[in-house]
Amino acid sequence: MDDNSSDQDAPPLTESGGSGGSVIDSPPTEAPSTAGLGLGQGKLAENDEKTMGLLSHILGAVTSVVGPLIIWVIKKDESPFVNDQGKEALNFQITVLIGYVTATVISMIPVIGCVGALLYPVIGVTNLIFGILGGIEANKGVVYRYPFALRLIS
Repeated sequence: MDDNSSDQDAPPLTESGGSGGSVIDSPPTEAPSTAGLGLGQGKLAENDEKTMGLLSHILGAVTSVVGPLIIWVIKKDESPFVNDQGKEALNFQITVLIGYVTATVISMIPVIGCVGALLYPVIGVTNLIFGILGGIEANKGVVYRYPFALRLIS
């Protein structure tokens, strides 16, 4: 490749990623809107949707599977946003529960049992932090995805 060559020869990027069409001026600075799950699409008011999304994540951090399950079962038909966030919180809490069961099994193994005992507080703190982060994002009206969660309920 020539030292004097530059990217000026390339056509400008477009929204579709190819040449032609409209040119992208700058990358988006904010997170995409709720991935097609706009607020106000259900029977609930936007503030109620945000509150139910917040509660599903926060209650998950405090009550494990019970809180998100109750909110999801009661409100899933009233709002696509609450349905999505309730399932996300519930899936994460199931993942956390699997983590606790795994830590319990590891703690019963004689040689490496101390590792399992150390996993309990790590899992608990991680659950609390991600539950709070999910609640904050849901309260903003943004769809929150946990960085690691088994998507068992779809």
